[in-house]
Amino acid sequence: MSTLFWKAFKASPVLLVASLFVASGASAAESNSHATAADLSTAAMNLDTEPTASISPRLDDAALTEPIPATDTPQSSVTVSPTFQLADSTFPEPVPAAGDTSVESNQEILQQIQRYGNEGSTSLDQVTSVGQLRDVSPGDWAYEALRSLVERYGCIAGYPDGTYRGNRALTRYEFAAGLNACLNQIERLIGTDGFDETELETLRRLIQEFEAELATLGARVDNLEGRVAFLEDNQFSTTTKLRGEVIFGFADTFGDTIATGDDDTNTVFGDRVRLNFETSFTGRDRLRTRLEAINMAEFNSGVTGTNMTRLGFDGADGNDVAIDELWYRFPLGDNLLVQIDAANGEFQDTILDVVNPFFDSSGSGSISRFGRFNPIYRTGGGAGGTLTYSLGDALELSASYFADEGDNPGEDSGLFNGTFAALGQITFKPTENITVAGTYVRSYYRGADFDEEGNVLEDGTVNVTGSTGSVFASQPFGDIATSADSFGIQANATFGKFSVGGWVGYQDAEAEATFFEGTDADIWNWAVNLALLDLGGEGNKLGIVFGTPPKVTDTDIVFLGEEFDDDDIDDIEDEDTSYHLEVFYRYQLTDNIAITPGAFVIFNPEHNDDNDDIWVGTIRTVFSF
Repeated sequence: MSTLFWKAFKASPVLLVASLFVASGASAAESNSHATAADLSTAAMNLDTEPTASISPRLDDAALTEPIPATDTPQSSVTVSPTFQLADSTFPEPVPAAGDTSVESNQEILQQIQRYGNEGSTSLDQVTSVGQLRDVSPGDWAYEALRSLVERYGCIAGYPDGTYRGNRALTRYEFAAGLNACLNQIERLIGTDGFDETELETLRRLIQEFEAELATLGARVDNLEGRVAFLEDNQFSTTTKLRGEVIFGFADTFGDTIATGDDDTNTVFGDRVRLNFETSFTGRDRLRTRLEAINMAEFNSGVTGTNMTRLGFDGADGNDVAIDELWYRFPLGDNLLVQIDAANGEFQDTILDVVNPFFDSSGSGSISRFGRFNPIYRTGGGAGGTLTYSLGDALELSASYFADEGDNPGEDSGLFNGTFAALGQITFKPTENITVAGTYVRSYYRGADFDEEGNVLEDGTVNVTGSTGSVFASQPFGDIATSADSFGIQANATFGKFSVGGWVGYQDAEAEATFFEGTDADIWNWAVNLALLDLGGEGNKLGIVFGTPPKVTDTDIVFLGEEFDDDDIDDIEDEDTSYHLEVFYRYQLTDNIAITPGAFVIFNPEHNDDNDDIWVGTIRTVFSF
């Protein structure tokens, strides 16, 4: 906090007295504009009632949705472009427990410091006539007071656009500027006998009358300055904020699984913990370091016989702590936003908009893996980066690239020689509440290495659909090298408390092994979703998802130059169609705790109507801080 600012603030009694003196003369003709000493004292004692801002620049995920200012004035949020949307969810600010006065007191101090540190300053222009203020008219109740302050004392400044904005809150920067102008003017008037004896006597009387209130105010300022110094010396960091999310999850499946033909899964209880260290060095950038520990059962093909039953927040790492995200995001100019991922990057966790705002979060959105967003966004990951360029408020162009083995210098690995995915997207926002996006992804999966006799030398990783559809759709040609061209259309529209959205995805996968050269497969998926917001209370949400997980609809098989006819390949396509139906209700218990009971059912699992339907139920409880 600036020492000059504190000294100016301590001098505020003089400004209050001067204002009282001027107002007392200006309000003689206004019978309804008198203020008692108690009123003025109360106002003076409550200067700290502005909305809070962060000590370091706000790093909320939504904070990058505002335009970048042209000046270098301090900002209370990270800003880049009118249309930038972030895919990951945010953690709400903590709220102290009821009755915890020590926490409330400490938070009040922090809020005061945050407000002092982040309020912006706007250049004010001194005016010489009240007529220069185009939003002030003779009919305004304070017109005479303003006219006196402007024309007699020269203490009032207007905004560069010629307005006074008399109904808005006063920032401390503006307070300091006005105080300085009035002090200089009063000093000049006293030095040149600008005050007559009557005015000086009135000033002395007002000083005596408000002596107790002004002394109290000065003591409060001294006390606050000491508390600010203590907190600045003991704060966690001047550049980093810690934000966390903890998930407790109960889950079970119901119905005969494909793996065993019996319902032999038991109820499980697991967890996921995420700690985000959000750092900003310039106020417009963000470095995220995420630590994650997770131990939530995966209802995948090894358990139920299909990946269609996977939860959206699962992971079986035994609660080992690891770096789950590590990226740096910064603007280049007013319209271009850049993100560089050093570890575990994914399309949905970048500045890319997946156009499913009420379902994409694993903590507050869909309870299933498939229901969160179009599976084509799961086609790549690893090290890489994303660029998003905004063309006004309505159009965004995005490009992204990830290499799964970008940190491996070995053969058929690295940034450009191994498994990779390159994405391009156009996002169109004709109105504030409607978003449509067209997406293309070119991906390549290195697969296993074989010798001349077909023996596996090294296992590979082929997962064309990101473990969301049938096992066949994820690996249409087994574990051999595969490439894919993926196309998606996503849309969402929000009308008040009601949202409707969905997507369609198509993938053309092709075998890259020489003995399967010319072999390809068509894979389709689609979904629609509905969300009712604030249902039963603020922050609550009812969500419904219905669709078809990725399915192989057609396959052309060529083996060593011999093409099979349709009759020969019927058995290696998904014969039937699976349907995904999901319902969940997110109940916002407090600002920091949300409970989401939900269930989804897979009809005809693995696109086979011979398989029994499988139900998945869960209760997801999220603690955020």
